[in-house]
Amino acid sequence: MPVSLVEQGAMQMASAIRLRQVSSYELISAQLEQIQRVNSSLNAAVQILAERALEEARAADEKLASGADVGPLHGVPFSIKDSIDVRGSRTTAGTWGRRDAPVAEQDATLVRRLREAGAIPIAKTNLPDLLFAYESDNLLFGRTNNPYDLERTAGGSSGGESALIAACGSPLGLGSDAAGSVRIPAAFCGIAAIKPTSGRLPRTGHVPPSGGWIEALWQIGPMARCVDDLVLAMQLLAGEDEADFTSPPVGFVAAKRDPAKVAFFTDNGISRCSPEVIAAVEGAAEHLTKFGCEVVEARPPAMDSAYELEMDLLGADRGESIDAYLAAVGSTQTHPLLQAGFLGRMRSRGVTVSEFAALWARWDEYRTNVAHFFRDYDAILCPVYTEPALKHGESVKPGNFEGFSYTMAWNVSGNPAATVRVDQVNGLPINVQVVAPRWREMQALRICQVLEMMDGWTVPPNVRFFQSVPVDTGPSWRMA
Repeated sequence: MPVSLVEQGAMQMASAIRLRQVSSYELISAQLEQIQRVNSSLNAAVQILAERALEEARAADEKLASGADVGPLHGVPFSIKDSIDVRGSRTTAGTWGRRDAPVAEQDATLVRRLREAGAIPIAKTNLPDLLFAYESDNLLFGRTNNPYDLERTAGGSSGGESALIAACGSPLGLGSDAAGSVRIPAAFCGIAAIKPTSGRLPRTGHVPPSGGWIEALWQIGPMARCVDDLVLAMQLLAGEDEADFTSPPVGFVAAKRDPAKVAFFTDNGISRCSPEVIAAVEGAAEHLTKFGCEVVEARPPAMDSAYELEMDLLGADRGESIDAYLAAVGSTQTHPLLQAGFLGRMRSRGVTVSEFAALWARWDEYRTNVAHFFRDYDAILCPVYTEPALKHGESVKPGNFEGFSYTMAWNVSGNPAATVRVDQVNGLPINVQVVAPRWREMQALRICQVLEMMDGWTVPPNVRFFQSVPVDTGPSWRMA
C-alpha cells in the first residue's frame, strides 16, 4: 500500500474505495502501519483499535461487494479524542482516576453518526489531564510531541488528534474545544479544524459530560487535513439529539455566494502577535481580496475583554467543581500543567451569587456586541495564537497563557470559528482563524477553502523518518 494513500483526505479515500482502487481492509491495514510508524515518536494514539477496525473493514468490503448502498465515508478510518466514548473502549479523559474506567457500552452520538456514514474508528488519542491544558500531557500516557518538531507541543486539549492527523495516522477525527482546544492543536500541527456554533453538535458521550453554567462555552468539533472533509463532517455530524437538549434542530445556512465582506485584525488588545503571525494574517487578508472579498481592518469592540470573561466564567467557583469531579473519580494525583495553567488561575477568581448575576450580564453584553459587529461583516479573519507551536512546558508561562485569548474570544461569543494553514516559519506551520456569524459554519469553511490555496497541509518533513524511533515523551513529572 503506497504511503500516498494514507496522506490523502477522507473523501479521497472514500472515493478510492467506491471505485475499487483499494479495499477498506487494505486502507485500514496501511493506516494501522502508519500509526505504528509514527506513534513511538509522537505518542499521539493511546488506544489503537486494530483488531476491531480490521474486522469492520472486512465487513465494509463485503457490503460494497454485495451492491448494497454505502455511506459517504464507507470504509474510511477516523480517530477520536480520549474524552469521547467509543463502544468497547475505555474513556480516560487523561485523568488518573479514570485509568481503569469501564469500557463504554455505546458510542457517543457523533461517533455513531460517523459510523452510520460508513467510517471506522481506528484509534483514541492523547489529551491533557481532564482536558484542562494547552499541551497534551498526562500522568497516564505522557506527552504528545509535535510532528514538525518533537521538542514542541502538539497543543491541547486535542493534541493527540492534531498530531496523529498531521502525521497521516488518521484522515479525520473528533476533538472538543472550550477555550481553543480544537483550534490551537490544529494550528500548532498545521491541519484544519472547526469549533462549531455553541449547540450545533450534540455532546452525548463526552467525558466530562456537558451541563452547568459553562456548557455554552464548549463544543465537539471535527479535525482533518483538508477543509473539504470538514464540510462533509459537519453535514454528517449535525442534527438534534434527544439526549442533549442543548443541540437544537437548526439547519445549515449556505455560504454567501456574492463577494464576502471580511474584517481582519492582528491585535486583540490583550496579547501581541509575533511578526510572522501578523504577516500571515495580513497575507491571508490580501489573498482574500484577490478572490473578490472586501477586506477591512476592524475588530469587535469586545475583544479586549475576552480573556478575563472566559477565565471569570471558568473560575466562577474557584475551580471547586473541577476539584470535586477529580475527587469523585479518584484522581488523587493531577498533572502539573493542570495546576499551573487553568486551575492555578481559577483559584484567584470566584464570585458570590449576586456577582455571578453581574458576570452573566457581562457575558450577554459581550455576545450582543459580537452579534452586532456581524451586521456589517460576513466573517472575521484573525490569529489563532500569537506564535507557532510552543516548546513543551511553555504554555503556562505568563504572557503565553494570555495569548490563548485569540481562541477564547469565540468560545465566549459562541460563534463558529475555523482554522486553516496559510504559511510556515522556520519549518513550523502558521494557521489563521476564520469566524462567522452564529450558525454560519459553512461561511467560515468556504473562506477557509479559499485560504487553503495559500499553503495548505503538507506532510511534516520528519514523518517518513519516524519509523520505530522512540523518543522522550515525558514524563517531566514524577508520581509520588
